[in-house]
Amino acid sequence: MIKDLLKDQSKLFWVLHLGGWLLWALVAKFGYTVVLLPEVPPWYFGYCMLISFIGMLLSLPLRYIYRFFWDRPIWMQALAFIVSSFAASYAWMHARSYIYVGWIEKEKNMEDWYEKMGDAAEVYSKMSYHETYTIAFIVMAAWSALYFGIKYYQIFQEVQKSALKSAAMAHEAQLKMLRYQLNPHFLFNTLNAISTLVLEQATEDANRMVTRLSSFLRHSLDNDPMKMVTLKQELQALQLYLDIEKVRFEERLTLELDIEGQAYQALIPSLLLQPLVENAIKYGIARSVEGGCLKFAARVFAGDLLLELSDDGPGVELVDGQIPGANGVGLRNTRERLAELYGSHHSFRLSETDPHGLTIRIRIPFESKSTNA
Repeated sequence: MIKDLLKDQSKLFWVLHLGGWLLWALVAKFGYTVVLLPEVPPWYFGYCMLISFIGMLLSLPLRYIYRFFWDRPIWMQALAFIVSSFAASYAWMHARSYIYVGWIEKEKNMEDWYEKMGDAAEVYSKMSYHETYTIAFIVMAAWSALYFGIKYYQIFQEVQKSALKSAAMAHEAQLKMLRYQLNPHFLFNTLNAISTLVLEQATEDANRMVTRLSSFLRHSLDNDPMKMVTLKQELQALQLYLDIEKVRFEERLTLELDIEGQAYQALIPSLLLQPLVENAIKYGIARSVEGGCLKFAARVFAGDLLLELSDDGPGVELVDGQIPGANGVGLRNTRERLAELYGSHHSFRLSETDPHGLTIRIRIPFESKSTNA
């Protein structure tokens, strides 16, 4: 209910406008007088409610005056604030005086009181006038200040919401860009391999690779790059990719899996592993005459998902955990993609495989469909 009220600005204004004036009448005027004076006339409560109602009516036009000046320069808004508050408080003070003198304390009674008090009555009258006007101005100025404060707060909230939406859209665009950069790179390599098979007249292998490429691309197009998939689904997609590569490498390429049962249900970014496996084959397995083995392990530990991919290729020399002069898109895009998704709550490390090869270790927060439900 409160959320609906905050969204409806017109309803919010009337609730605050009516509720604020009622609160002033009950607490600031009547309640304060009851505490201050030993005895309050029976008609005083009605008087407080009446002058509160008049104040509510006089402050209402301020809303439309401030709306008119809302898009004007700040100095014009300030001038409207001061002049309107003065005018409303002046009219409210005179209305209160007229009611008090005309209906409550009769003019004859006031004259008798002035005559009885003598010179002190004039001093008291002036002090009372200035005090009443000051209080009236403070009340109207407070109403105006609250109006401007709430309006500026609402604008700030809208700007903040718009900024968050823009940041989310930019974040999504960045992730999609990084994700889509991988497919053309993979497609280029695969088409080159198909071209080589055709030139070598290995038509059966070329046809098998085209069929498997079609299956892999269909899988890629059916999956939203912003979508998280389970590790089990990711391994199924990875198998489609490896089926393509096995046309080239045949028995020279093997894959060993070591996956903890709970890790299969972990959610990871779609096609996270494919560029890493592609990188391992290109710079590891393909450079070895005997081919090689890829090992993939997954564990859940201390609320994190630990992924490890290693090859037994020739390996590379690492400098501070980086490959000097590396210009491929696979590792770089995976780093950037993980950084966009997880910020500082992840790690991506390279190390040398014993006795030779490259190992990639990834740590990301463990999430599953059950934890997101």
